[in-house]
Amino acid sequence: MSRVSFKEINRLAIPAIIAGIAEPLISLTDIAIIGNVDRDPVEALAAAGLVGSFLSAIIWIVAQTKTSISALVSQHLGANRLHAVKTLVPQAIFFNFLLSLFIYVVTAYFAGAIFRAYNAQGLVLNYAADYYQIRALGYPLTLVTFALFGVFRGLQNTLWAMKCSLTGAFLNVGLDYLLVYGIDGYLPAMHLQGAAIASVISQAVMLVMALYFFFSKTPFGLRLSTRINPQMRGLLLMSANLFVRTAALNFAIYLANAYATGYGKNYIAAQSILMNIWLFFSFFIDGYANAGNAISGRLLGAKDYKRLWNLSIDISKYSIIIAITLIGICSLFYDEIGRLFTKEESVLVLFSSVFWMVLFMQPVNAVAFMFDGIFKGLGEAKYLRNVLLFATFLGFTPVLLLGDYFGMKLYAIWFAFFVWMIIRSSALVIKFRRKYLKKEA
Repeated sequence: MSRVSFKEINRLAIPAIIAGIAEPLISLTDIAIIGNVDRDPVEALAAAGLVGSFLSAIIWIVAQTKTSISALVSQHLGANRLHAVKTLVPQAIFFNFLLSLFIYVVTAYFAGAIFRAYNAQGLVLNYAADYYQIRALGYPLTLVTFALFGVFRGLQNTLWAMKCSLTGAFLNVGLDYLLVYGIDGYLPAMHLQGAAIASVISQAVMLVMALYFFFSKTPFGLRLSTRINPQMRGLLLMSANLFVRTAALNFAIYLANAYATGYGKNYIAAQSILMNIWLFFSFFIDGYANAGNAISGRLLGAKDYKRLWNLSIDISKYSIIIAITLIGICSLFYDEIGRLFTKEESVLVLFSSVFWMVLFMQPVNAVAFMFDGIFKGLGEAKYLRNVLLFATFLGFTPVLLLGDYFGMKLYAIWFAFFVWMIIRSSALVIKFRRKYLKKEA
């Protein structure tokens, strides 16, 4: 059989889509609810959007060990050598925990300085710092959970992560309404702080569920060996390359938000909605990339290059269909989508004028994210790092600066993102064809 079946791909991809959108869905829920509060809605929306983007940036960077774990577990599964990573898994999870504690301490202490670097001032700055210091408590919870999800994906199972993520997302929605608005006579309205507390509680529940699946369904445990697993060096090297890559990715997001904040509070409010929708779409499309990540690692371990080549074609096709479907749905409800997040007309005008650009780039995003997932499964972290550095500093940044010079504002930001994604997708497609087309034959 020369192809991975549609059923097998979707068995991994569909749960991965649902699991992947949980974290951005938590941020989107916060933004939607906060954007409709009675007190300082524009400032609160801007603060929630800035923090949501920054949290996603940090989590993307440090959660790359999840991808590294997934790649190594899947490769060893394909080679029938899971025993070789039995001590690696708890060591990697413990590393994630220590790293998350360090990040929490540093960023929570410097929260004010961090958001001043985004050009936040006054109420926006105060709200962002207060909201972040609570949300940041979720770092250890989220990063350990993500490490466990990486183990599940490496074992070709994304269903367990989906169950954890769905529970966390639904719980967050209910707690958001309860804690942000309060209950007259019983529970005071807690505004942004309530949204942050709701998120941390949801993340804790997700971790407890993930630990249950880890102990009851996988061959691994959390007992630490005094001897460092020989694969640990490879995992840390792959993770380091992915850290640098993701840091470059998030530099682009930081630059976009910093420029939008500099244009005024209405601009950063609109940019916050656009950015978090873009991130939501990214995680949504990323479900097939996660399937590609898991399956490609297994096929590489088994040296099955023909099925690997066909996998890239099939998953590209499915990802583009998902992207076109999202475009169609959002086009039908173009104006209504903005009103889910705010009632401020000045913000809605800015949002509507640029939202089409976010939609237009989705098929290009689909190809880039899909090949990202496959290259991660193949352990090609160095190439992914180099592509992102090139796309960010020789593509995104000069386009943004040029557009800003000509006064294009939000249009400059999203045109820069479009150029960024074209470079990323093109470089990955060309590399994959050159390396694996001959092997497939």
